[in-house]
Amino acid sequence: MKILFLGPPGVGKGTQAVRVAEALEIPHISTGEMFREHMDSATGLGKQISRIVARGDLVPDSLTVAMLLERLGHSDTANGYILDGFPRNLPQAHALDEAIGEAALDAVVVLQAEFDMLKERLLNRGRADDTEESVSNRLVVYERETAPLVRFYEDRGVTAGVNGVGSVEEITANILAALARFRP
Repeated sequence: MKILFLGPPGVGKGTQAVRVAEALEIPHISTGEMFREHMDSATGLGKQISRIVARGDLVPDSLTVAMLLERLGHSDTANGYILDGFPRNLPQAHALDEAIGEAALDAVVVLQAEFDMLKERLLNRGRADDTEESVSNRLVVYERETAPLVRFYEDRGVTAGVNGVGSVEEITANILAALARFRP
């Protein structure tokens, strides 16, 4: 099963993506982790990414798609994967479609929670960059850039909305139950 996890910052995408990947025995593919691995290993792609990041620029979609395609070519993705961190906006979704086709995703898990709860979660996790202003900005950027993906994938009939509030175990169980309707 090929799955994308979407949802605002603080909703628990990363935690749930790892848990669901383990339950389904498919790899969790985080583009952020992939960037760090390439940079740490000083691969050709990692050197390019390091130069871009050092300038404070965003990694271009073309490089991200190339990195993702390379990763999806590994044998462990034969039975599916969970994408976490890409696509984050409509141009990236179109780039993914162009590279892999609309069949790149069987399901899109959309984790949901109220704005105030997300803000509280983010402010309480204790990261230095989680200030009131930065948290509010990230939530606004999500609404502007990433939330339109929900409609994009709803139009394809592949979304599963799941409440991101509750115990970690309950949310995982709810995601797995929601994904059951997409399994062949």
